Amino acid sequence: QVQLVESGGGLVQAGGSLRLSCAASGRIFSINNMGWYRQAPGKQRELVAVITRDSSTNYADSVKGRFTISRDNAKKTVSLQMTSLTPEDTANYYCNADIRSSGSLRYTDYWGQGTQVTVSS
Repeated sequence: QVQLVESGGGLVQAGGSLRLSCAASGRIFSINNMGWYRQAPGKQRELVAVITRDSSTNYADSVKGRFTISRDNAKKTVSLQMTSLTPEDTANYYCNADIRSSGSLRYTDYWGQGTQVTVSS
C-alpha cells in the first residue's frame, strides 16, 4: 500500500518561513509528478506547486518568488520551502504524487492527510 506522509506545518508570524516535507512509502515502482496543494476554509483546493521527475517546476502566481519546491527521487520525498509568508497563505497543505505501485501498469494519484499552516498577522 502506498502512503504519503507530510510534516512541517505549524504556526508562524507574517514574514516568516516554514518548510513542508512529504515522504512516499510502500511498494512503489515509479513516481511521476509530485506537488503541493492547499485548501483554506470555505475555498476550493488549489495547486501551489508541482515538480516533474526531472525537476521541472511550476508555481501558482500567488507563491512565485516566495515558495520553492524540490524533490529527492532516491528518498521519494518532496519538499516545499515557504518564505515571506502572509496570512493569505493560511491553509491545510496537501502533498500529491502520481505513483505507479509495484505490480501495476498504471499511475494513480495519491494524497497525503494534510498539514496545517497558519500565518498570524
